[in-house]
Amino acid sequence: MRIISGKFKSKRIIAPKTLPVRPTTDMAKEALFNILNFQIDFNEIQLLDLFAGTGNISYEFISRGTTQVTAVDQNFGCVKFINKTAQELDIQINTVKSDVFKYLEKVKTKNDIIFADPPYDFSLEDFQKIPNLIFDNNLLNQDGLVIVEHSKYTDLASTPHFLESRKYGSSVFSFFQ
Repeated sequence: MRIISGKFKSKRIIAPKTLPVRPTTDMAKEALFNILNFQIDFNEIQLLDLFAGTGNISYEFISRGTTQVTAVDQNFGCVKFINKTAQELDIQINTVKSDVFKYLEKVKTKNDIIFADPPYDFSLEDFQKIPNLIFDNNLLNQDGLVIVEHSKYTDLASTPHFLESRKYGSSVFSFFQ
């Protein structure tokens, strides 16, 4: 994987093959950030990266100027890799080793962007639970955005607060506000 733009543009990050991850493809990530470029000021937002995996999305936001980033993953190896990469890049990422659903039930911090990239084999109910917990617990700042990445076989259009979805290859980004 590589960082698409910003301070660390073209920087390649190689994750251990032992991590249980499926990083967002460069093509899908570039398309997502092309959308976000016209909607947000990266320097002024707070990001919550759920199911952070390798930290791929967090690094992209930081490369573009975001300084307040929290990455949550339940896998110790993923959290350790994010911390190691953050140290190598000399950047700050607040990492949390936790089950995402439990984290969303207890955290009180509001964010401007909440990005979630859960396993594609989640049930529809588990996918819907992510934005539902976020909105039920009031974890999004006004005009904030929730983005859930999923496969083209999952349809979240009937989930409350759904705005739109965009498909890139086999990946889909569903937006909630």
